Amino acid sequence: MAIAKKSDKAKRSEVVNIRVETHQRDLIDAAASLCGKTRSAFMLEAATLAAEKALLDRRLFVLNEEQWQAFNEALDTPAKKNEKLAQLLATKSPWE
Repeated sequence: MAIAKKSDKAKRSEVVNIRVETHQRDLIDAAASLCGKTRSAFMLEAATLAAEKALLDRRLFVLNEEQWQAFNEALDTPAKKNEKLAQLLATKSPWE
């Protein structure tokens, strides 16, 4: 299994403990080994990706009246001209 760099370890200061069943631990260990990672590194990466996905997948958000007005104003405001974006969109892709 991969060993975390000392500088990576020094940056981490919090500990998270969870209880798992043996078959779950074995499955996680097998996957981590295949990826060349420690159990902790594998679990941290998987949990971080799941957390990001959960936060990004939110489709419902609640705004008070002032926030709702600001949101609508932002949507109604015409986009500013962006020359660099226009150039990028006009550039032919390498696979075309």
